[in-house]
Amino acid sequence: MPLPRPHPLARAQLVDRLNAALDNSWRRGWLSEPTLDPGELWDKAARGFAEEDEQGGRSEEDARDFRQRLDALSAALRDEAQLNPLGRTMAHGQMVRAIRQRLALGRMWRDRPELLRTPFAPPILVVGQMRAGTTRLHRLLAADPAHAATRFCDSWHPVPSRFDTRPILSGFALFMARRIDPWIDTLHPFGAARHDEELGWLASALDHSTYEAQWRIPSYVALGESRDPSPVWREFARILRTDAAHRRNGHLPRVMKVPQFSEQLDPLLAQFPGARVVLAERADAAVIRSSASLVANQMTIQSDDCDMSWIEAEWTRKIALRHSRTEAALRKFAGKVATADFDRLSADWSASITDIYRQLGLDHSEAAQTAMTREMRLAANSPHVGHAAQLDSFGHDPDWAGVKRA
Repeated sequence: MPLPRPHPLARAQLVDRLNAALDNSWRRGWLSEPTLDPGELWDKAARGFAEEDEQGGRSEEDARDFRQRLDALSAALRDEAQLNPLGRTMAHGQMVRAIRQRLALGRMWRDRPELLRTPFAPPILVVGQMRAGTTRLHRLLAADPAHAATRFCDSWHPVPSRFDTRPILSGFALFMARRIDPWIDTLHPFGAARHDEELGWLASALDHSTYEAQWRIPSYVALGESRDPSPVWREFARILRTDAAHRRNGHLPRVMKVPQFSEQLDPLLAQFPGARVVLAERADAAVIRSSASLVANQMTIQSDDCDMSWIEAEWTRKIALRHSRTEAALRKFAGKVATADFDRLSADWSASITDIYRQLGLDHSEAAQTAMTREMRLAANSPHVGHAAQLDSFGHDPDWAGVKRA
């Protein structure tokens, strides 16, 4: 079980030891400081790939969009994020991984263009703010054997292979993550092969949502919020088709969720016009508090300059933006929409799910109910159940707002 977390900006002692070790190794010349230069990142990641892999299966516009995002994110990381040595190392690794995945997908789509024509059933999209109960909704709906869902390992390793080692790779990554962040499962219950959100697919397209939750990069967030996100969602749809072909479940409605759906619902629905939508609702005050806790947990690992008052203000703004964009998109959407209230779902999940199925026109089978009951038992034993108590303990702390790690 994870350790009690006394404050949102608390971090494991291992982080400080790693920072000191990395800094000492760089100063003594034992290791090279990881680059954040976009050209150098590309050159490192592109080893072993052909030039044509950059555009494989993509339009020139989509290929150009990725390069522009890489340039802008690299600049924000260098100029704004105030990364500590561990943060710089993690940022370098994430950028190299995103580029390599991009090229590996392009190479696969050049070799197997039929993957991009894989049919799939209209999905079920769980839409809502971060920390609004979307994970619980997603996993309940995904438990239904009549539905498909994305595994954590599929999200963060979107390039399938003949021998599927992705659960092993993700299991090792989670083992390392839990050493660096002992509270990670309290914030979000993970499992290498568990159903999870498609955040990794957005990360591989350099959408800002993955990165704004761990780094202070306002210029990149502003770019992402104002830029046409269509290239990102086209890449998302290509990866979905590829995953459906590999797992042979395209005939089942895929239950998907990422908090970014609420910010970019309009272009998302353009990719999936026949989708059904489940709208998760929770009081803004609770969402802001929980979101700030999660972001602080991620940011304080990678930067020694984290300001809780800025984090709360930024996510207050972010939540308002996502509300307005979701409402605007749903006003134009003619498909089926179900609403799910956080408090009602917590009080009586079975009645809430039954109502969601009714609103969506879906058959709520006995097999679905049995699988969902099993999922709720699993969730009841998850470290995540302790997050509310943590929030309550430092939610009354007058030092929360305005605290700055320095």
